[in-house]
Amino acid sequence: MPSTLRKLALQALTHIGVLFAVLILMVVSLGATGFSDNQLRAQVSEELRALRQSLAQTTRDPIELERVVLDLRRERESFYGLDKPWYVRMPPQVLNVLRLDLGEARSVRTADGSRDVGAIVRERLPYTIGLLTTSLILTAVAGLLIGVRMATQVGSRLDRLLSFVGAVSSALPAWWLGILLILFLAYRLQLLPSGGMYSTPPPADGWPRALDLGYHAILPILTLTLVGIGPYAYAVRTMTVTAAQEDHVQLARAKGLDEGQVTRRHILRVAAPPIVTGLILSLGGSLGGSILVETIFRWQGMGQLYFEVAAGQPDEAVIVALTFVFTLIYVVSRFALDIIYVLLDPRVRYG
Repeated sequence: MPSTLRKLALQALTHIGVLFAVLILMVVSLGATGFSDNQLRAQVSEELRALRQSLAQTTRDPIELERVVLDLRRERESFYGLDKPWYVRMPPQVLNVLRLDLGEARSVRTADGSRDVGAIVRERLPYTIGLLTTSLILTAVAGLLIGVRMATQVGSRLDRLLSFVGAVSSALPAWWLGILLILFLAYRLQLLPSGGMYSTPPPADGWPRALDLGYHAILPILTLTLVGIGPYAYAVRTMTVTAAQEDHVQLARAKGLDEGQVTRRHILRVAAPPIVTGLILSLGGSLGGSILVETIFRWQGMGQLYFEVAAGQPDEAVIVALTFVFTLIYVVSRFALDIIYVLLDPRVRYG
């Protein structure tokens, strides 16, 4: 046990190293490519354009107008940090995030007007976690049932049909499937809302508000589930078929155990570690897919916020914080997988 704990501690340090590496690569990709500077300069130019039009209504002297605009440009560039090179401006943000000091946003606010990045993330995080955990549970249950059913009828029409459906599901982009569901279920059949989180006007607090939120979450959850269920079911099928060919399974059948006991005790128990691995690793794909899915369905979670601050109004502090949170979720999931592996399969010994 002490040896296992030491190896788990080493795994935890490795995952923390991954977290550092992701943040460093993110800073380099934003800064060295010029993406951050270009986006911020475009933001400053847009603000000054609107301001110039406003000042032109009251200022008749063009020289005075240009002087005011130039002073405001210097002020805005200093506010956004454009008077410093990216390798000076951005690394302190990473260090602050690692100290859990997320700073203040420039272009994003919470519902009550706060600019604190931590408050912004805390406001959006539950909505993203709700989508991901619900879709992950549905994917796990349905994928396990379908995959085991396929494994018990290898080569049958049902197996070939479900394998084909699984291949199609794995090839579907989440954003494309989301648009199709909106067109069919929201606009054509008018069964579900096309987007947003609440009706207009929103219900009061309590169960009506929670039920309305769940009603609006059906389409994004359905999208994430349909995209993930195919490949996961096929992975379960492959792992289950492999485990079913082991000698101990044939011995269990020779002893006269019914097929249900053989499947639960001798097939699924052996196949459980790789099945759980596939489920946890699919969380990484869900994190990436949630950005587009939340944007399509106007779901006010971290995914849509990521899209807004990266493609809309650039905000480096929020981008760094969201990257940290997304990576942290993935790292914690991977470490939980290491622990679950030990619990599910006592034969596993790290090192």
